[in-house]
Amino acid sequence: MSRSLQFFTPSRAPYFTLHKLPSTSYTRFPVINFPSKKHYITITKSLSSDLDAASSQVLDSGNGQTGVSGVLSADNVVAVQSHAPSESGAAAGIEVDAVTEAELKENGFRSTRRTKLICTIGPATCGFEQLEALAVGGMNVARINMCHGTREWHQMVIERVRRLNEEKGFAVAIMMDTEGSEIHMGDLGGAASVKAEDGEIWTFSVRAFGTPRPERTINVNYDGFAEDVKVGDELLVDGGMVRFEVIEKIGPDVKCRCTDPGLLLPRANLTFWRDGSLVRERNAMLPTISSKDWLDIDFGIAEGVDFIAISFVKSAEVIKHLKSYIAARSRGSDIAVIAKIESIDSLKNLEEIIQASDGAMVARGDLGAQIPLEQVPSAQQKIVQLCRQLNKPVIVASQLLESMIEYPTPTRAEVADVSEAVRQRADALMLSGESAMGQYPDKALAVLRSVSVRIEKWWREEKRHEAMVLPDVGTSFADSISEEICNSAAKMANNLEVDALFVYTKTGHMASLLSRCRPDCPIFAFTTTTSVRRRLNLQWGLIPFRLGFSDDMESNLNKTFSLLKARGMIKSGDLVIAVSDMLQSIQVMNVP
Repeated sequence: MSRSLQFFTPSRAPYFTLHKLPSTSYTRFPVINFPSKKHYITITKSLSSDLDAASSQVLDSGNGQTGVSGVLSADNVVAVQSHAPSESGAAAGIEVDAVTEAELKENGFRSTRRTKLICTIGPATCGFEQLEALAVGGMNVARINMCHGTREWHQMVIERVRRLNEEKGFAVAIMMDTEGSEIHMGDLGGAASVKAEDGEIWTFSVRAFGTPRPERTINVNYDGFAEDVKVGDELLVDGGMVRFEVIEKIGPDVKCRCTDPGLLLPRANLTFWRDGSLVRERNAMLPTISSKDWLDIDFGIAEGVDFIAISFVKSAEVIKHLKSYIAARSRGSDIAVIAKIESIDSLKNLEEIIQASDGAMVARGDLGAQIPLEQVPSAQQKIVQLCRQLNKPVIVASQLLESMIEYPTPTRAEVADVSEAVRQRADALMLSGESAMGQYPDKALAVLRSVSVRIEKWWREEKRHEAMVLPDVGTSFADSISEEICNSAAKMANNLEVDALFVYTKTGHMASLLSRCRPDCPIFAFTTTTSVRRRLNLQWGLIPFRLGFSDDMESNLNKTFSLLKARGMIKSGDLVIAVSDMLQSIQVMNVP
């Protein structure tokens, strides 16, 4: 038996109740308001024989009145017969991530991980076999950091990820992260990293050195560096991972004593503090997007990356300018722009920046160098919540499992940190040095995956449905309809404990609206284009499929059921709710 419930722009009623006779239990759902049209609700029930009136479902209005069969007004129902999908059809007509498919077959719907995982690709993981191992381990997005490596090297990584998707059946998206124009170190003379020990004297200089460069000497990209710093200033490398005290200035050279030892990485960000306050006047004058960044952006557009992450965003205007540039350079491009929140200016203009962008990244390392460390957790929570309210995917990044660069197991504090990001319902978690240059990239990824799955399971078992207010984000009447449908579908999914939500979307918008609601069940997002499928791989709870479909929802569902059953991903009796951005409706049914 399969059941479906369709809403065709129904009129306002406080609640309606749907239940099956003769059961006395019921569930309440909010109804959507569409004041300007004549509206109908359709309930269909599919049986192996003709419709049995004695066991038909009924719809009770909020005041206890019962609708009768026939085509009636908004508060009534019409009972019609639908057709069960055919069991025939080739499974090759649908594309899904190979790891997700195996996970669904082995463990079922509820076991699927909702939080997405991003891995920064570097020398430790740039080989095809290493990339495949990360994809098998759960990598949803591969990040390339333009601070390191040449464009030729990054192009090689992009080609390998694309080949991995084509040959192995993955849908790994590619995120290109710009360097930004903030003050940073040079490339350490080609070394992958250098250890700074406590008490050592290092020279930071704006001079260009030959090869080999003097020992314990670091080049700085900002010509005014020696003029701006003063003796006694505190110099923070990579958000405070290593700290120095300025002890002497000699022309273009600045002598510093290491006060907090650590690992120096090529092109790490530099900030300096004076009398307990961040010295930021010079940084504030630097452009958000440097001349090198614009060349890197052209490279990313030409290579067709899925996301471009912009460093040290100061205002919404920068995001708007970049999006217009991408649109002009690549007609029809759907490259998403991610704003990295990592400065005081970003926090001051937070809502405007997030609203203008396609997503945000909480870059805690550099952010922690510009605000007191004790403020970083509250800033993270604020950014995550605001992104969800504005329906923008949010990434928590930087130092999640920093110790695993050198050690095979994380600290308990790191596990707690990851757990908190998952509990806050962030869309994605990101590995940086852990996967780019660490000794245990696969193990670090496995920790993120296992912690995410465990905390998500705990959240569902405890029924911790947070009371977050999700404000309206629709900018048109049609968008508002879609938003109300997705909100109602997610509530119904939780109340009915359905196995999965199905969404058919050409742009990804309705899938994003469902993800925003964070339902208990996974969301099967069916789309017609490969690029949209990859972009959806960043968002919480979405399992993106590539599938050709029409505007006929019954045909789409029949085709989907047939293909997924043939691959063993669903079975008869599974309860699903389906929505689409073609037909504004909600359908509730059992897989026949």
